[in-house]
Amino acid sequence: MAPVGSVELCYQTFGDPQAEPLLLVMGLGGPMTWWDTELCLQLAGAGFHVIRYDNRDTGRSTRAAGRVRRTDLVRAFVGAPTRAPYSIADLADDAFGLLDHLGIDAAHVAGVSMGGMIAQTMALAAPERVRSLSSIMSTTGRRTVGRQHPSLLPTLVAGRGPAREDYIRGSLAVWRIIGSPRFPQTEEQLRKRAGETWDRGVTRAGVLRQMMAVLTQPDRTRALAAVTAPTLVMHGLADRMVHVSGGRATAAAVPGARATFVEGWGHDLPTVLFPTFTTAIRRNADRAS
Repeated sequence: MAPVGSVELCYQTFGDPQAEPLLLVMGLGGPMTWWDTELCLQLAGAGFHVIRYDNRDTGRSTRAAGRVRRTDLVRAFVGAPTRAPYSIADLADDAFGLLDHLGIDAAHVAGVSMGGMIAQTMALAAPERVRSLSSIMSTTGRRTVGRQHPSLLPTLVAGRGPAREDYIRGSLAVWRIIGSPRFPQTEEQLRKRAGETWDRGVTRAGVLRQMMAVLTQPDRTRALAAVTAPTLVMHGLADRMVHVSGGRATAAAVPGARATFVEGWGHDLPTVLFPTFTTAIRRNADRAS
């Protein structure tokens, strides 16, 4: 556990502590275990000291305060003024705090979805601390790109029962919509991940607070022109959670960004693509030297 301001973050590391640090930032509602252990080991084998962690309001990290109602989400979704309990910038500050706790001045940073938004914000807030940036299935914050498919919102905010099995059933419903059609995961795999997520600690209120941070984030498009870290953009062409236009806009906004778009990849991290992710992140990090 790392004390970071008013919160504590649960984290885990892989590989040689003397290797190049790589901070992995997960997305909405996802604990650090959504960065699969096998992927972390592959990244460690590629020469990184890998750090994964639970964002606030996920896993074993601190639960924040503040209530978010469905009406708040709808207002934020349509762009009406809405107050969020915390922001993407606050989550970026959490990440910097974790690096401080570990005594790391600068790290390679890779973020998925909301984690990509956090990683982009880190590269803008403290460019000297981000050696390279990998923005994976994410977006710039501009409201005209990277939007969720409208059919997703009812599923994402639907009420669920209080039991473990209720959470698993709800998770299956979401992943069946946003998963990769070309790289499908079995129901057994999905149920196992959902069960592990529940066992690490799930709070619906926390997911809604994170969702508000995403919906109220600023448009970083113009600011991203100032990013100096070597930047990798990866996105699936079948992503229904964050439309591929978000990845294309990110690649266009960051000077010198390199982009990879994959046919049939949705909004998940399929096992078969682990070598692809590892190679791409390694090559992008090598550009920093």
